[in-house]
Amino acid sequence: MSGQPTQAAQRASGSSFYSGMRILPRPQREAMFEIYSFCRAVDDVADDPGPREPRREQLQRWRADIDALYRGAPPQQLTGLARAVREFDLQREDFLAVIDGMEMDVVADIRAPDAATLALYCDRVACAVGRLSVRVFGMERGAGLALADHLGRALQLTNILRDLDEDAAMGRLYLPREALRDCGIIGTDPTTVLANPMLGEACGVLVRQAQAHFRQAEAIMAQNPRRAVRAPRIMGEAYGLILGRLAARGFAPPRPRVRLPRPRLLLIVLRNLV
Repeated sequence: MSGQPTQAAQRASGSSFYSGMRILPRPQREAMFEIYSFCRAVDDVADDPGPREPRREQLQRWRADIDALYRGAPPQQLTGLARAVREFDLQREDFLAVIDGMEMDVVADIRAPDAATLALYCDRVACAVGRLSVRVFGMERGAGLALADHLGRALQLTNILRDLDEDAAMGRLYLPREALRDCGIIGTDPTTVLANPMLGEACGVLVRQAQAHFRQAEAIMAQNPRRAVRAPRIMGEAYGLILGRLAARGFAPPRPRVRLPRPRLLLIVLRNLV
């Protein structure tokens, strides 16, 4: 029924990006919901606490489904995504990159990766999603790719800093090895690292990196048509505020969860609609 939200829309309604997606014109909005639904589904596979091999097999089935979609025979659950692929010329390699990023979490728990591995992980799980999104937003290719890279990394680094304790509970630690080592933190056990009094220094490295990416993203958006960057600007402003609150809170335990109050988010949305 046309008045009923699609399954993809219902899944997206729980996303922190929902407000940014919701303001888009209907074809773009529905395409973004489909992209988000795909990302959420493969992320659920990565975060499942079950055995690793069945999860790798699930991700391989997702690869096969994406291949089938691009052959013109999408599985039933991907018919909506297939429509978005056709309408916005979404690229197969970006979907596969997202799956590859999720597989990095499945093969083994990521613990204090080196900077190159963290950069690759961010590219796959965040920038690839950005590359899909900027096609939907209608951005020019060069500017879109640059925005996907900088905003994707800024958002993912903010997520890493926000989710330190949740990730540690799953045996994961995404803080880069070099930042930890430079602060005198040698181990990679998540619980031990998060209790180290020098943790804030290591997190400060990621805070500064994320801030630099946010500045680059803002500069790109300032040079592009407002209608094309309205949604990413909302996402960037919201996450920039979260990053600022994380930095102000600090990273010593206990670390209360940082959330953006809904009235503040609505204010950001309204300001970008006017």
